[in-house]
Amino acid sequence: MTPDDLGTSIEEAVGQMLMIGFRGDVLDGDIAALLRDIQPGGVVLFDYDLQSKGEVVRNITSPRQLRALTSELQGIAPYFIAVDAEGGYVNRLKKEYGFTVSVSSAQTLGRKSPGKTKRVADALARELKEMGINWNFAPVVDINIDPKSPAVGAIERSFSDVPRAVVAHANAFVKAHREQQVIPTLKHFPGHGSAAGDTHLGVTDVTETYRHTKELLPYQKFIQKGYEDPILTAHIVNRRLDKGGRPATLSHDIMTKLLRNEMGFDGVVISDDMQMGAIVEAYGLTEAVVGAVKAGVDMILLANQIGEYNIDHVYDVKNAIVQAVADGVVGEDRICESFDRIQRLKQRFGI
Repeated sequence: MTPDDLGTSIEEAVGQMLMIGFRGDVLDGDIAALLRDIQPGGVVLFDYDLQSKGEVVRNITSPRQLRALTSELQGIAPYFIAVDAEGGYVNRLKKEYGFTVSVSSAQTLGRKSPGKTKRVADALARELKEMGINWNFAPVVDINIDPKSPAVGAIERSFSDVPRAVVAHANAFVKAHREQQVIPTLKHFPGHGSAAGDTHLGVTDVTETYRHTKELLPYQKFIQKGYEDPILTAHIVNRRLDKGGRPATLSHDIMTKLLRNEMGFDGVVISDDMQMGAIVEAYGLTEAVVGAVKAGVDMILLANQIGEYNIDHVYDVKNAIVQAVADGVVGEDRICESFDRIQRLKQRFGI
């Protein structure tokens, strides 16, 4: 497969592989110019700016403002417009801003019936759709191996410690989003539920705590039933899955050999934020991004939330991937595979 076969260029295809975050609740001229120049596949929106501890306005302040912003974005290009709306602690559309749907944490929903989860997710997906959001980075299908895990169990992001229950509730969540033409996302592959550390902050090794059969089961069940919506990666290190100790996002053994070849997944794989501590502590940003693409990741998430805010990093990342192709470090066919998956996803959801 070549760029000509797909009616694109390497530069355009690489742009589609990027999902970027930016500051501001309106689309200022500099950001609009960057979007037209980079031609990313999508944007990710937040309600709170981590770097400034909320002193700088981010992207979500009210329903009217959000509808205006997403409309303006779609006026530039048919973007994926994504948020994290899991419910509970991780929710960008808060009632205090005027949004109408309140979603309990996954842990709370997991104690109820999947039918209840479906009803709640129906309301959530409808509101997302009304706001112009077409991609939700949810549901979490991490198994609650360690209830004290700082990024999962401790903040109630897992439905259950029983894989079958996680699958049942996640399936209800996925179905509700599909019915509203909002893209769901299973995360964090290959499993973050046993982690004693937080990949937002630094390297997190689950080699000794990971439960292979248990933690992969949700993905296996979904893929066996034809799941082709996105999967979002974990930056965890698991030396039993990658003997070199690479974070899962950068591991060809995990992203391609395991997820693609052994498990049979052919949908879009999107990275967790590549500016998180688990990545930048051990790698330079551009080195890590090229490594993720080589590993088999289709979309690179650059949230511009962690570390120094610098929107120009987006240019650095795009240029690094394009240069890696020119140098033969990344094959054209690898880029074309990702571009094809991304375009198929956009077509399926009418984007």
